[in-house]
Amino acid sequence: MASSKLQALWNHPAGPKTIHFWAPTFKWGIIIANITDFSKPPENLPYPQQIAVACSGIVWSRYCTLITPKNWNLFSVNVAMAGTGLYQLSRKIRQDYFSKAEPAVAEQ
Repeated sequence: MASSKLQALWNHPAGPKTIHFWAPTFKWGIIIANITDFSKPPENLPYPQQIAVACSGIVWSRYCTLITPKNWNLFSVNVAMAGTGLYQLSRKIRQDYFSKAEPAVAEQ
């Protein structure tokens, strides 16, 4: 039973013998890097980078549901990209617009 499922995965049009498997698999590296940035202070997060990560995740997640053959690896990596990008953007926006900044006291 297990060997038949592995055989089906191996021979799938988006299986390990194709670029359709390996491209999204390596794209997980971007998500891992974004997750490691969760420990960074929000003021060090660039808006353009996180907007690009979030938007590409959203756009490509939708595209993944339309193509044939269905590539669930590609779908899952793009949902994760959108999620991490949106989370980082929310951290940055809260920091920039909703945190109560203490006024700087000028030393004399």
